[in-house]
Formats: sequence, structure tokens, C-alpha cells
Amino acid sequence: MKTTGILKKFYLRDYAYMTLGLIIYTFGLVGFIKPVGIVTGGVMGIGLSIEYATHGAIPVQFTYLTVNVFLCVVALKILGMKFLTKTIYSVIVLTLLISVAEKIISEPIISDEPLMSALIGAMMCGAGMGLIFNANGSAGGTDIIIAIINKYKNMAFGRIMVMSDFIIIVSSYLVLHDWIKVIHGLMVMGVMAYTVDLVVNGMRQSVQIFIISEKYEQIANAVNDELHRGCTVLEGTGWYSKKPSKVIMVMAKRTESLQMFRLIKTIDSNAFISQSVVRGVYGKGFDPLMGKNKN
Repeated sequence: MKTTGILKKFYLRDYAYMTLGLIIYTFGLVGFIKPVGIVTGGVMGIGLSIEYATHGAIPVQFTYLTVNVFLCVVALKILGMKFLTKTIYSVIVLTLLISVAEKIISEPIISDEPLMSALIGAMMCGAGMGLIFNANGSAGGTDIIIAIINKYKNMAFGRIMVMSDFIIIVSSYLVLHDWIKVIHGLMVMGVMAYTVDLVVNGMRQSVQIFIISEKYEQIANAVNDELHRGCTVLEGTGWYSKKPSKVIMVMAKRTESLQMFRLIKTIDSNAFISQSVVRGVYGKGFDPLMGKNKN
């Protein structure tokens, strides 16, 4: 029962993060990117191209919803309902949010500065997508296509995404007839990708530190008592000296590394230290384990 309660808490938190991400994405798209006539990547980019080509007769949310309904039906047999649950939620909510936002935001928030407007919109859309990905969610579109491809053929997710987005944005020239807007669209793609990576990996980035010192006991105690971080003492052997040594392994937040270096230096200025960046650390004091227990 306790495990079920924890999973339910994570489940609700996922949807809260996804909803917030969808709101931020909508504001960036409708308030900044769409008013300057730029096409983004993915199904949303296809929808924007169709809306520009039809002069608003076919709104972007209609194309987005139609394509995703088709993809979800196709993917249901291949990927299963478990994968599609959050995707369906995102597609429905984002469609409604765009419809509402277009009625509220009637004029461009930034006028006469198309590039600035596009870049601000890209940062907001990227931040929104980052929150969605952090909640193990998906906004549909090319995400579904890539998941289907990966089911049968192992291909890099990022590579397929970049290629498809690039083709969609460059193809928008057939509608926009303006290479400047196409270039702006490619810049939006880059800024969005960078922002997504920053949100997904930047905040959770941790460091792994190995410390070799004769004063390992003092350093380990100081790390525990002053920095309130756990550490593990490993057995090692200096192959040059053939002498046994102790190696302290510490996992810490990136922001704590400088403080840890200063602390070690005050105890043993001759300590040998190795630091490496890790993408994610899960457990007490770090990110919670979010995988569901099969039992």
C-alpha cells in the first residue's frame, strides 16, 4: 500500500509538470513564434505551414490534433496504451490551450522585432518541452514516429529528431517564400533543443568525485559532517608504488563541488582528486527513482 501511494504521488506530479510545460509551450508558440510567421519543427511545424498557406482557414491546432489522432491509432497496436496515455493527455490539453490562447492573445507581444520574438518563443517552447520530458511525457507527433521506428530499428533519437525538424523547416520555404524566415526557424530549432537539454539535464546534473589521500578518514568525516554528503571508501592499490590506498567516492550536486574542493584542500593539499559529470543520480539526497515497480 505504501509503494502504491508513492507511485500515485509521482503519477500526479508528472501530470502537474506536464500541464505547466504545456502552458509555457503554448504561450511561447502563440505569443511569440506564430505572430512573426516562423515555422518550427515537428507536427506543430507542419500545422503552422498549413495555417500560413491557407491564410488561417485551417488552424494549427486542427492539423496538430488530426495528425496525432492518426499516429496514436497506428501506434496503439505497436507501442501499447501504456506509452500513449501521457501522449494523448498532452495532445488534448495542448490543442485546447492553443485554441484558448489565440482568443486571449490577439496582438503580437513583441512587434517589429521578429528575431527577438522568435528566440524568446523558442526558449519558452524549449522550457515547456523540457518539463514535459522530465515528467516522462511526450507531446506526440514525431515522438510517436521515432518510438515506432526504434521498435524495429535501433536509431539515435536525437539524430532522427534533428533530421525531421530540419526537413520540415526548410520545406516551409515553399509556403513562406522567405529564406530569412527559414533561417530564423532553424535558429528557433537550435535554441529549443538547447533549452530542452538545459531543463532536462542542467538542473539534475551531478558530479562524481574520487579522492585519494592518506588522510582519507578526516576527509570522509568532514564530507559527512560539514557537507552532509554520504561517501564510500574503496580499496585501491597504487600500481607504481605497489602500496595499498583508500579511495573516497562521493556523489554530489554540481553546485557543491567547489565547496568540497575547498574542504579537501584545508585537510590535505596534496590529495589527488578526480571529478566527472554524471547525467543523473537517483536515491536519497538526489532525484527520486521514478520507475514503476512491477509488483
